[in-house]
Amino acid sequence: MSEERAATFGEVFAVREFRVLFGSFALFIAGEGIKMLALSVLVYAETGSPGLSAAAYMAGWLPHIVGGMFLLSLADRLPPRAVMVVGELVRVVVCLLLAYAGLPVWAMLALVLVSGLFSPVFGAARNALLPEVLPGDAYVLGRSILGVTSAGAQIAGLAVGGAFLAMTGPRGALAATAVLSAAAAVVLRFGLPDRPARAARADDGGAVRTTLRVNRLLLTDRRVRGLLMASWLPVLCLAGAEAMIVPYLHGQGQAGVVLAAAAGGMAVGEFAVGRFVGPALRERLSLPLAVLLGLPWLGFLAAPGLGWAAALAAMAAAGLAYQLGLQRRFLEAVPEHVRGQAFGLLSTGLMTGQAAGAALVGVLGEVFSPQLAIVAAGGAGILVALALAGALRPAPVPPLRAGA
Repeated sequence: MSEERAATFGEVFAVREFRVLFGSFALFIAGEGIKMLALSVLVYAETGSPGLSAAAYMAGWLPHIVGGMFLLSLADRLPPRAVMVVGELVRVVVCLLLAYAGLPVWAMLALVLVSGLFSPVFGAARNALLPEVLPGDAYVLGRSILGVTSAGAQIAGLAVGGAFLAMTGPRGALAATAVLSAAAAVVLRFGLPDRPARAARADDGGAVRTTLRVNRLLLTDRRVRGLLMASWLPVLCLAGAEAMIVPYLHGQGQAGVVLAAAAGGMAVGEFAVGRFVGPALRERLSLPLAVLLGLPWLGFLAAPGLGWAAALAAMAAAGLAYQLGLQRRFLEAVPEHVRGQAFGLLSTGLMTGQAAGAALVGVLGEVFSPQLAIVAAGGAGILVALALAGALRPAPVPPLRAGA
């Protein structure tokens, strides 16, 4: 495949292992949306507390930062297929316990928090396997397809979750998630070959010490750190703006329309840039697309109504395609034997940054107004993208020294 020619969907989906990863990922995203929605409803039904219900909805994501800090090396020290299958089976057990074990609310939340510690490891194993399955530009298109799938499966998962909740109640919806996870485990077990672990397990003090050492190596390397910051910080500002949509529109219903438009904009941007833009141009577009993440939010100075707010949110989220121009450089910047941990650190930082962005912009919304907070988040996004221009612009990136 020519380095300057964009890969095609036919080339990507012709690879059997990618089809397996694609199918299992769609099942995972849809099931996760159903699980967290059902758990939130179940906790609210048990307690009548909106605060505990919100905590239940977020509980599955909170442990990512702890798992990302201390456990990510397991993604490289263990065979990837086994890690992904275990991840799905853990979710089967968790969902069945939540649905039928009659646990008190504190125990349900504790179970989700503890099991979530390993979620970054399971996701890192999948992300690190992708470049082994798809070489060259097919890898970037594969990432684009998974990004589009994530947006679509989130929307589908919430819609299906609502339907299951209406028909079977939260316990039935949790059982449905267990079924989806079991199906994903079967697909992964029998669809992927048993590849060996990327890194040998040495007598180095265990997974925690290795994770801390490699995280330190990645974060102190100027090239890798620049690419990580370029991946994390613009998205932080976008998440902050989106977090203010509900209070800006004074209601969940209208906010849902705007957030769905943002998911659609993200899917369109990922699809268009991943499929129709060549590798060299895609990398040159990283900076202007990162600026686009913030620019449309300035339009909230005019206090737009529902329609314009949805259009502006969709335009901003389309800029998330800027990350596709960073994929090849990030892949080349880290050694293969710590690739799983590197991708896990990237994902952990993205999730942590989005939570931090929502919290920071939320403070602005409390002090001033949701409208001004959205505008401030957009302005910050533009400034952050320009400040990171050196990392966002394409440049040859030699790999880290092999002694990682």
